[in-house]
Amino acid sequence: MSKDKQAPAATIAVNRKARHEYYIGDTFEAGLVLEGWEVKAMRAGKCNLSDAYVTVNNGEVFLFGCQIQPLQTASTHIRPDPLRTRKLLLHDREISRILAAVTREGETCIPLKLYWSKGLAKCEIALATGKKQHDKRESEKERDWNRERQRLMRTRTKG
Repeated sequence: MSKDKQAPAATIAVNRKARHEYYIGDTFEAGLVLEGWEVKAMRAGKCNLSDAYVTVNNGEVFLFGCQIQPLQTASTHIRPDPLRTRKLLLHDREISRILAAVTREGETCIPLKLYWSKGLAKCEIALATGKKQHDKRESEKERDWNRERQRLMRTRTKG
């Protein structure tokens, strides 16, 4: 790639709520089946994963609730749907692992982030277990304590 053409940022969108709401288990990298206007909008950063989730139907994996806002310069002969259901591309063994975890173990499958890999849009999905309210408070306290400890260590090494 030449120097005058800048490569787009690798990360498109991150689901920040996911790590707060869930305990994250196994993660998978899935390809996305996209339309042309969606790729352009993702390159412009018009994507949101906050309310998205993943389901398995008839041996195929789908991404629901991922919002990709069409650009104003989109073609007039298509009707872009920002909340369209998008198919995820995974190996059969990964699909069977997800299906087993969701049905038997009571886990849920959520998207963590969208990113570019070798020019292709990829979605990192994870098997997750929901946190209770007291678990969320506990992880917040732990995060605050780690931040405070780092601050104390910095001040101690300076003085």
